Amino acid sequence: MNPTRLIASFLLVSTLFTSCVTTTMIRSFPENANLNIDGRDVGKAPYRHQDSKVSLSTTEISLTMDGYRTLNTFITKDEEVDIGPAIAGFFVFIPWLWALKYEPSYTFTLKPEEVKKQNIEPTILVDPQDSKTPETSKAQRLRELKALLDEGILTQEEFDEQKKKILLEH
Repeated sequence: MNPTRLIASFLLVSTLFTSCVTTTMIRSFPENANLNIDGRDVGKAPYRHQDSKVSLSTTEISLTMDGYRTLNTFITKDEEVDIGPAIAGFFVFIPWLWALKYEPSYTFTLKPEEVKKQNIEPTILVDPQDSKTPETSKAQRLRELKALLDEGILTQEEFDEQKKKILLEH
């Protein structure tokens, strides 16, 4: 066999087989989220994912972490052209199946779980033997009410309603 043909065949076959695998980095914010890929637990993010799926295939991603909503998404192998299989595809049709690859990395941001707000009427206790004037007492009660709003215990509407009641007192 001609040595040039042998070298060309070797290069073509090696390009074909080495180009079938693509790699991407999957990150989460915050870091160390539990990661499932295609329904399989693979550890924690950041994670280096490698596969040999064909172009246009999708990979399901699920990220979970205590205190955060579960993020279910997917990545598709159609975001970048892989030069090796694209060139080999001119000689043999099969490498076209791997001509596209993932982006080099993905970062997914998890959203905190929403705290369910309870519709509770705040009770602000005032010591009847408090020597403060009624105006000072109102000011203190408004400060306490604002603190409840800032902590997320009260909604803006509840705060406004209670503030109005305090200010209308005689």
